[in-house]
Amino acid sequence: MMNSVATEVDALVIGGGIAGLQAAIDLANQGFEVLIVEKEPSIGGKMIGLSKVFPTLDCCSCICTPRMAEAEHHPRISIITYTDVRRVDRENGSLLATLIRKPRYVDADRCTGCRLCEYACNMLVPHEFEGGLGARKAIYVPFANAVPQLAVLDLDSCMLCGNCQRACPTGAIDFLQEPRELVVRAATVIIATGYEMIPAGFKTEFGGGELKNVLTALQVERLLAPHGPYGRVLRPSDGKEPESIAFVQCAGSRDRSAGVPYCSRVCCMYAIKQAMLLSGALPLADLTIYYMDIRAFGKGFEQFYQNAKAMGIEFVKAKVARITEDQDQNPVLRVEIVEEDGRVEERTHDMAVLSLGLLPAWNPAEAGLAAPAADGFVCSIQPHLAPSRTPDEGVFVAGAAAGPKDIPDSVVEAGAAAMEATAYLRGHGRSGKSADPDDSIEDEQDTLATGDVSA
Repeated sequence: MMNSVATEVDALVIGGGIAGLQAAIDLANQGFEVLIVEKEPSIGGKMIGLSKVFPTLDCCSCICTPRMAEAEHHPRISIITYTDVRRVDRENGSLLATLIRKPRYVDADRCTGCRLCEYACNMLVPHEFEGGLGARKAIYVPFANAVPQLAVLDLDSCMLCGNCQRACPTGAIDFLQEPRELVVRAATVIIATGYEMIPAGFKTEFGGGELKNVLTALQVERLLAPHGPYGRVLRPSDGKEPESIAFVQCAGSRDRSAGVPYCSRVCCMYAIKQAMLLSGALPLADLTIYYMDIRAFGKGFEQFYQNAKAMGIEFVKAKVARITEDQDQNPVLRVEIVEEDGRVEERTHDMAVLSLGLLPAWNPAEAGLAAPAADGFVCSIQPHLAPSRTPDEGVFVAGAAAGPKDIPDSVVEAGAAAMEATAYLRGHGRSGKSADPDDSIEDEQDTLATGDVSA
């Protein structure tokens, strides 16, 4: 049976990615008490798994990790991970959020993040953080700089051998943990639930996710990361360095048959970024981007695109109809070359990358909030004047939860959502406490700790 624990904060931020972190930090710096709820075992969202950002090619971890640390140590921010939002109701002018904390099967108060349980485990399964290219144990810390540094046990993959329990020096392993219910009263809510990518198997024409050397963009991000699964760029099928790599643009986006008729905005630029990084990692490799249209609309994007062409990356205006593989598991692309009067030919590459589009990660209607817009993303009532406002009073949206966008736009929109929430809070008699970092919210932290909240 689930236990119910009630607590109260000024603002509830749903989602611990870069937008949620930025919104929470901006609110907390103005003296408001903030709770971040994240569905994954660690905050950081999609950004913490990326290699570099475009067009500056700055390190993603160098940007995201400091914000994760700031949120973790901020005296006015509490964080609860591995938790889903079931419902958001209204009661006496407040928003009442019912959260379901999933069992880690690890006592958060006892776990020190030493990883001795992980080292003792003998069960290996594909690692979600590495896009399935690497392996993890059945009990594991999500990644090296995860926040919080707590282990989580995947009971579905566990053999129940007890090795982890015997290895744990603090007795933190608890196989009998159950989901817990936590009720949070908040004056305002910011939705920053981000996006998911179109599943790799969305089209049988592209191999249905079964071709080993046809990768998703997020998998390539992990290959390019210095702490990635292989430590270098290699083909998953045989471990060889690819000599020819193809990028398939608009894989799912602008495609009604895939259910995504809109442009996902970031696909052109992240493909160009990955091609440039691959050119540095594999100087002798041939890199080809098959595109319908290049949409380089942001600051510095056009120059970034021109730099890629100057580096020797080939851009072919073409439509990819089908991807198969030959006897050596090389992807074979059947393409219609638009620039050459629609000539159809087959081209073989060592590896192919699907530039998949973006889908909303969360449907607010399932939690009792307003229905999403026609594209499935959180609806904004004034997209041009006040994009953070939603049809629900006191509920605001930030980042890719409102629609596909890049990291800088997500951060800017998070700041806008925080300002909207601040105005709403002050308009309802909440001015926030002193933003002095020496102040604390020990009472609230103690209350949250009873609900297994990791701050």
